Order: sequence, then C-alpha cells, then structure tokens
Amino acid sequence: MVAVDILNVDGLERLDQRAPVVMLNLMRFRERSLDGAGTGWDAYLRYSAVTVPMIKARGGTLLWTGDAMAVALGPQAGNRWDFVALVRYPSVAAFLDMMTSEAYEKQADPHRRNGCEAHVIIATSEAYSKFKAP
Repeated sequence: MVAVDILNVDGLERLDQRAPVVMLNLMRFRERSLDGAGTGWDAYLRYSAVTVPMIKARGGTLLWTGDAMAVALGPQAGNRWDFVALVRYPSVAAFLDMMTSEAYEKQADPHRRNGCEAHVIIATSEAYSKFKAP
C-alpha cells in the first residue's frame, strides 16, 4: 500500500536503503484548508502534530524549519514556496516505512492534502554539514 499517491517509490527504492537521508521539504499552503478548518497553515500544523512523533519513532529528527521568503536565484515562476523543512531520517527505508504506513495514510496525509497546495520533498545525501544530527 502506498499512502501518498505521488510518492516516488521506484526512485526511492533505487537509493541505498540503509543510508541516512535528509529530506528537503518545500511547501505552498492553501489560503483555506480543504476541510474548512482554518487556513492551509492550520492544517499543516495538524499534520506536523501527527507526523513528528512518526518521524521520531523511526529514529528521525526535524533539523530545521523556516519561512520561504523569496527566490534568490533561478526562475520565479512556479517557485513560490511558503515554508521549508529539513528532516533527517536514519535511513531511506525509515522514510519509506513511514510514508507507506497505514497510520500515515489515515492520520497524517489528509491534513497534508487539506493544507498544501503543493508539497515537494527532495531526498538529499550529505556532502558537507555544520549540523551534527544526534
């Protein structure tokens, strides 16, 4: 079962499943949540409240979040983002386990869909970092 219809399972399965990974999340929020319960940001906060414990249960950690302010280099069209998050998982397999779980599908993903007009996650490997994850 795949909890998220746009999850690139094939691409992720080609990666080293045991390697740690930092997921770069780019989010654009809806003005109003699709469920009518506040703004897109409100729905994202509900998503985070459910998802962060799922991340931690798999040995992951939220490294950094912040508001996306402006495109500094590159095309502006299609690159308007509201929020950025860096999330470290101990392995690609841990990320896939969470994203394909029934709990994620039923408890977290509805809030993500309600709140995000667009959500892109890019799997990255570390080349250099001043962050030292626990």
